[in-house]
Amino acid sequence: MTAKLRRRQFDAQAKGPLDGLRVVDLSRLVAGNVLTKVLGDHGAEVIKVEPPAGDSLRAWKTGGVETSWKTLCRNKRSLCLDLRNPEAIGVVRKLAETADIFVESFRPGVLEEMGLAPDVLLELNPALVIVRVSGWGQTGPFSHKPGFGTLVEGYSGFAAINGFADREPVLPPMFMADAYAGLYGSSAAMIALHHAKATGEGQVVDLSLFEPIFAMLEPQMANYRISGKKKPRTGSRSTSTAPRNAYQTKDGGWVGLSSSTQGVFVKLMKSLGRTDLLDDPRFRTNSDRIRHIEEIDGVVRDYVAQMTMAEALAQFDRDGVTIGPILDVAGLDEDHYIAEREALIEVPDAEMPGGWLPMHGEIPRLSKTPGILRNAAPALGQDNDALLLPILGAEELARLRAGGVVLHG
Repeated sequence: MTAKLRRRQFDAQAKGPLDGLRVVDLSRLVAGNVLTKVLGDHGAEVIKVEPPAGDSLRAWKTGGVETSWKTLCRNKRSLCLDLRNPEAIGVVRKLAETADIFVESFRPGVLEEMGLAPDVLLELNPALVIVRVSGWGQTGPFSHKPGFGTLVEGYSGFAAINGFADREPVLPPMFMADAYAGLYGSSAAMIALHHAKATGEGQVVDLSLFEPIFAMLEPQMANYRISGKKKPRTGSRSTSTAPRNAYQTKDGGWVGLSSSTQGVFVKLMKSLGRTDLLDDPRFRTNSDRIRHIEEIDGVVRDYVAQMTMAEALAQFDRDGVTIGPILDVAGLDEDHYIAEREALIEVPDAEMPGGWLPMHGEIPRLSKTPGILRNAAPALGQDNDALLLPILGAEELARLRAGGVVLHG
């Protein structure tokens, strides 16, 4: 049974700590949209400048519903322009003059070809923060290469250590590189903005998808230099602590268990009724257990296999052992922690079964200035008039509409 999620309404009048901040977002797909979602969730005005077909996220549908767009582009406004038209570039320049942050994710060099090079934008608005999202960065030998997350997830070393030793490397089944870059990008934008507010100097943030996920591998390069050994693929085991693994229960469930400290290992052995193993020279220290990982893992695996998931969770929780269920989306949909923490909420959406769309709550959590929900992800070009009338006037806007520069809406 689905857990009862808190249902939230959108409040167009809600204000967050970034109220008054204007973000012009020309990015596509995930990384840029994660970046601007964080800013929008905390009050920034995010203007999505979309091409005639819309952001590519709109094409990622389930049952005909634009679920990726709806969940990543709440708290944003949509302006639809044909950027192949020079007059549309003029509109973007006018927007850049009014913006605090400008985000793009074109292949390096394309922004320059469009007439929107950083030096042009900074001449128009010297305090502008320009975030350039790409696969491999604006410089270097790979700057021209396609920038999909899959490529950097492989190149970064992540896939090489993910999976089991006797099988192929495993790429993540989610937007890992993009999402991680987007989160890095939101903090980078705010760092640069702090400088701009203090000095009046804008700057360019060169945000690659590669470097954030590559940084996740700390301290493995140092470890390799010291030992000369590559970190192997170990499945759910750790090369730093043992036992640590995913263990299957007799009712087909899976639990994750970790003995990351000696104290927890002692509690685990007591819970298993195997205090005799505490004095076994194979398992006395963590280093001993790493060398005899098959044996100690087998002890835990065989014990857990005799329990249901409910029994395992209850016993190990009671005994102070670090354990938790391994949940899939069906389990998460029924989980009361997720609901009570409001990690998942529901918002009105007529296209969804039952009329409610589940999406993640606002993060990070701030005690004085929490995140807000002002509006659902917009229809393509929904905000054309509201955004352009103040800077163009009615006559000019009508002319650009007639000329196919401003579309939809």
